[in-house]
Amino acid sequence: MIRIVRSGEVGRILKRRAAKMEKAEAIVKPILEAVRRRGDRAVVEYARQLDGLEGRQVMVRPQALDAALGRLAPQFRRALGTATRHIRAYASLQLPRPRAARPAPGLRLDQIVRPLDSIAAYIPGGRYPLPSTLLMTVIPAQVAGVRQISAACPRPADAILGTAAHLGIRAVFHMGGAHAIAAFAYGTRTIPKADRIVGPGNIYVATAKRLLAGEVGIDFIAGPTEILIVAEEGNPRWIAADMLAQAEHDVDASAVLLTPSRPLALAVAAEIARQLKTLPTAAVASRSIERNGAIILVRSVEEAIELSNRFAPEHLSIPDRRWLAGVRHAGSVFIGPASPEAAGDYASGPNHVLPTNGVARLRGGLSAADFVKVISVQELEPAALRRLAPTITTLARAEGLEGHARSVEARLDG
Repeated sequence: MIRIVRSGEVGRILKRRAAKMEKAEAIVKPILEAVRRRGDRAVVEYARQLDGLEGRQVMVRPQALDAALGRLAPQFRRALGTATRHIRAYASLQLPRPRAARPAPGLRLDQIVRPLDSIAAYIPGGRYPLPSTLLMTVIPAQVAGVRQISAACPRPADAILGTAAHLGIRAVFHMGGAHAIAAFAYGTRTIPKADRIVGPGNIYVATAKRLLAGEVGIDFIAGPTEILIVAEEGNPRWIAADMLAQAEHDVDASAVLLTPSRPLALAVAAEIARQLKTLPTAAVASRSIERNGAIILVRSVEEAIELSNRFAPEHLSIPDRRWLAGVRHAGSVFIGPASPEAAGDYASGPNHVLPTNGVARLRGGLSAADFVKVISVQELEPAALRRLAPTITTLARAEGLEGHARSVEARLDG
């Protein structure tokens, strides 16, 4: 049964569970070292042991990708097409643009934008295949212009392989866990080294990404998924369905409703209990609701928005657009009753690879901008350097860097 509590208890309710990474580290470190030293041989051994690989190589043959695409139902292929268009359109909005400025005569400043050379998308393969995650990780990289895009999945079902073929991705690997992250971080004879690895995964994947950050770029360390819903009124059936949609992901997932209305709180609690009776994923969702779910009675929507900013949720649902100005920290925002979080998971366009564990205080979700570099460019004419020289030399000598000052003055002397 879901708890109904007052806002004074919010600190205890919204306290996140600490990830148990110490035990995971002891398992992951030897795997990383084995892949670093033995490359493909280690990856194949782990994939055979942990991922159900039966062959002698982890790369999926291109013919298998095309065959999987052919087996996809027409309705599924149409859904892929619609989702792809929307995700691509939104990703195109996110790219930084080349720009130029001339703050003084003879001084030209540019920013140029260049894609990363190689990225890898990690696609979890737990209870269900997640082709939507393949769309969300690959399409922004394609929009950014990345030339080498690889993907890995420990259980590459037809939905994953066919989606890869739909996207034109040919470097797909049957591998998962820490060994997949290590393979992309170090590169092997058959697996391209990635500049950045993106995509969610279990605690072993998260631990491997954390340990290898610096060796390779990562997106962020993902924790259990979470949603905060703010509602003054509304359809209890819809709100309960949104909370259960989040809860069915994982027993550690968090679904919380903030409302000033006790009648709405009671109605949503009753709906959750009713819907759990017929939900196929009730075994997971019910544990998540019991352990991490809550309905919190607040004094006002303003208080709810402020509590949400303290929590910085992965997903935030608010009643209407007038409350958007108060939102400072959230991974993705869903406005109004016709904007369920599931729309963002699949097809509306914004990315569903989002920061959890409060990381939304620091950044938003995965973006096309994560796959490019913004490079600064400067070009000074001789007259511009002469005008700027006193500023440069004064600051350089204040820092004790005489060589810097002289490098400018040498040009002034002719």
